[in-house]
Amino acid sequence: MATTTARSEAALIASMGMGNTGAVGDAADQMPWEENLNQILICPDCRENPPNLVEEFSNGDVVCGSCGIVLGDRIIDTRSEWRTFANDDQNNDDPSRVGEAANPLLHGSQLETTIAFGEGGRARELSRAQARTQKGDKSQKGLNEAYRIIGHYCDAISIPKTAQDSAKHIFKMADDEKIFKGKPVESVIAGCIFIACRQSKVPRTFREIYALTKVSKKEIGKTFKMLEKFLQDQAKNPKNTNKQLASLTEDQPKTSTTNATELCERYCNGLRFDNTHLMARIASELCDKSSSVKDLAGRSPLSVAAACIYMVSYLMGESRTSKQIAAVAGVSDGTIKTAYRFLYQAREQLVDQTWLDKGGRLDRLPVN
Repeated sequence: MATTTARSEAALIASMGMGNTGAVGDAADQMPWEENLNQILICPDCRENPPNLVEEFSNGDVVCGSCGIVLGDRIIDTRSEWRTFANDDQNNDDPSRVGEAANPLLHGSQLETTIAFGEGGRARELSRAQARTQKGDKSQKGLNEAYRIIGHYCDAISIPKTAQDSAKHIFKMADDEKIFKGKPVESVIAGCIFIACRQSKVPRTFREIYALTKVSKKEIGKTFKMLEKFLQDQAKNPKNTNKQLASLTEDQPKTSTTNATELCERYCNGLRFDNTHLMARIASELCDKSSSVKDLAGRSPLSVAAACIYMVSYLMGESRTSKQIAAVAGVSDGTIKTAYRFLYQAREQLVDQTWLDKGGRLDRLPVN
């Protein structure tokens, strides 16, 4: 009886051992794959141990530092990806991954929370509460409204984005210094757009700014003179606290008068020539040469540019009437013909041989 019991216990233990072994085997099969850290990557040419390996994250390669052979590619850059924005404002190294770069056009830290207006009652209450807290910040609201108007005006007459940003920067600087206190905002905006266009080499005339903003040409001229003097003083002032905006102004070229060459390309685009690029280039070259004509000295750059385009259009066989050009340039057709008369008298000296080689003919030029 005792022998039978001992045998049954031994069989039970054996069966339990076999079961455990099977469970361990199944668990081993289900374990995730792990890298064998006993393997070492060694250069096959140098065979140095420990190896002199260099990880080039810019190319994604593992390179032997001794012989330069590439041992691996497509490696992953595991370094930290800190982005530093505070260095621009405080001149120190402050790694931060929170938020974006500060906008120099706005006031404050710009880290406020904006609550969107939703359909629920709680969202409506939160939005109203935030609106009440922001009522006191009138300066920020005034800036945002001025920026909106500047963007609207600039888009209406196809002014580039660089000139728009420059106009906003100038308005911000003038608003901070309060140099136009009591002056209508429309006049300041018109002056900022006018001087920004000149600085960005996309000039617009007083007449064009007047048609855009409905601010009188006399008022635009006064604002422009005040802004020009203010920007010159800001660039020369070593104690200027607004260094971020001052540096943006210093990077801009000095404001100069509008010349006829800068207007030719825009006027030619409005006249829709078959080869606009060629016509604009020849008209610009003719404007440069027209400075040698004494009778044109002192004339408006608008009339000189229009007269040059009038002459080039007939010279190259894509004639446009003086009335068509006058509608684009904003001058009278009589002014164009008067300036053209002086160009026609000096046609032998002004017309280049390369223009004739490209299809130009002097006999196409009208006498008047």
